[in-house]
Amino acid sequence: MTTSSQPILRAARSTDAGKIAEILHRFEVDTPWMPKQHTGAEAISFCGTMIDRGWITIAQIDGRVEGFLALEGAEICALYVRDTARGQGLGRLLLDYAKSVQSPLQLWTFAANEGAQRFYLREGFVEQSRTDGAGNDEGLPDIQYIWPAPLPKSDPKSRAAETTKSSASKPPAATSPDPKKDTA
Repeated sequence: MTTSSQPILRAARSTDAGKIAEILHRFEVDTPWMPKQHTGAEAISFCGTMIDRGWITIAQIDGRVEGFLALEGAEICALYVRDTARGQGLGRLLLDYAKSVQSPLQLWTFAANEGAQRFYLREGFVEQSRTDGAGNDEGLPDIQYIWPAPLPKSDPKSRAAETTKSSASKPPAATSPDPKKDTA
């Protein structure tokens, strides 16, 4: 019996476009409720563009691309795992990476994608809004999720007291420019 090695995360290279597109296009083709709008060649071109923009992190096992994350600033544009690799923690691994480099995060998933909804809720995302799908290319109702969950709104007077109390016990945080803000 062979055992697979541990997953490795790395930035995607241009030579990964076809492998990433295969995962993305397979989801479109194999998902009954998903409109069939793109060819395999269009998926490769799209993935190449995301790679060129520096958005893609891939998860690979034994040298094979098994999943990917497209992260543009605070938005998760895509998170897909090959159907044969699901249930191995790759989605969580990619999502944990996104959480480690950006907070807050936001994403959209289709209302019909109940598995994705369960996954994001389990991982601490909260529903922010829903649409009827008029604003997306597929025309499908979708749901926006955010992470971390927003803090409950409080009375402004008590908030001012909390701020004064916490700022007295801690030095101010250092600030630095965020190089990720300049995305193409």
